[in-house]
Amino acid sequence: MILEQPSVRFEAIHSILSSDGNILTVSELCETAGVSRSGYYRWLSAAGTREKREAGDREDFELILEAYRHRGYQKGARSIYMSLLHRNPPVVMNMKKIRRLMNKYGLSCPIRKANPYRRMAKALRTSNVADNLLKREFPKYGRGRFC
Repeated sequence: MILEQPSVRFEAIHSILSSDGNILTVSELCETAGVSRSGYYRWLSAAGTREKREAGDREDFELILEAYRHRGYQKGARSIYMSLLHRNPPVVMNMKKIRRLMNKYGLSCPIRKANPYRRMAKALRTSNVADNLLKREFPKYGRGRFC
């Protein structure tokens, strides 16, 4: 559910408090939302930090997007990491950060799929059973025994 994240609850509390004609207090809204009042005030004071982090993420994502589109074909996180390292000057970015930003902004690399013709031929071969030309009969002495 979308309201499980505390930040969404804090935003809802903030929008209610800033609306005209509100008669509820912060304590009542926090209790209704199931969050602590101190957590709400901490979220409120950290707004500048969140905006700063978001701006930094956006700048880093621009670099990732440029590396992603380099040479005209799409790349995964490892190729993006290597192309960022080979820039002049090199950009050192953690692989986890690259993946996090790719997920955050919806950037994905297409996964290579198997050749459909080969898959079809393989599927047709599995139904073929060879004839028993040697007529070898092995005695059955129980589970897992062959002699």
